[in-house]
Amino acid sequence: MRDRTVGVLLALCAIATPATAQTLSNFEIAARSRGTPDIPGLNMVWLRPWTDLRHAREWRNIVVHQSEGAVGSAWRNAVAQMQKPDRRGVAIWIETDGTVYWSTPEWAVPNHLNRGNRNDNKYIDNSGTYQQIDNDSSIGVEFVGNYPNVRKPPTDAQIAAWRVLVRVLQARYDIPNERVFAHNWIDYKDRRYCEGCELARIARTQGIETAQQIAPAHQAESSK
Repeated sequence: MRDRTVGVLLALCAIATPATAQTLSNFEIAARSRGTPDIPGLNMVWLRPWTDLRHAREWRNIVVHQSEGAVGSAWRNAVAQMQKPDRRGVAIWIETDGTVYWSTPEWAVPNHLNRGNRNDNKYIDNSGTYQQIDNDSSIGVEFVGNYPNVRKPPTDAQIAAWRVLVRVLQARYDIPNERVFAHNWIDYKDRRYCEGCELARIARTQGIETAQQIAPAHQAESSK
């Protein structure tokens, strides 16, 4: 009886493995494709499509921002960024309902950092970030909606979108967890709150949980 049970389990594993591998492969393909791919778990509005990765900038860091902007301001800011990519702002804007706006070409350099001018080790060890995390190497993500109360946290919808988006960015540009930074960790910012800190911690502590697992769960919750 025991041998028969083991045989059944092995047969089930043999059937399940190709399906799992296919799911992982599809995510990797979508994350590294060009154009405007559909990414499960993300409501992405493409103001600028992805280029061939050979022509994209070599992004080495992800920096999380909060704009002190009003609810509904992501679209307006994203359009302004699309029209002038190197203005003060970021490549990716996230509205309070979780909508993600990709606003600039992948080779463009928005102006979103102060060249990593924090060196007090208040949040992280800044010996590896001071004057090393800059606009040329860092892709920025901005969350709107914390106006007029800057301490207002991101919405559940923003956090759900971020959990998927950050894994997409990591897969696309080969960025490890330890290269995801809150803006307050690397630049001196508003003293009233820690800009991007909770979002950066979420990204760094997701562990092996991937966007393939997060997206179906998010979709199931949204359909209730």
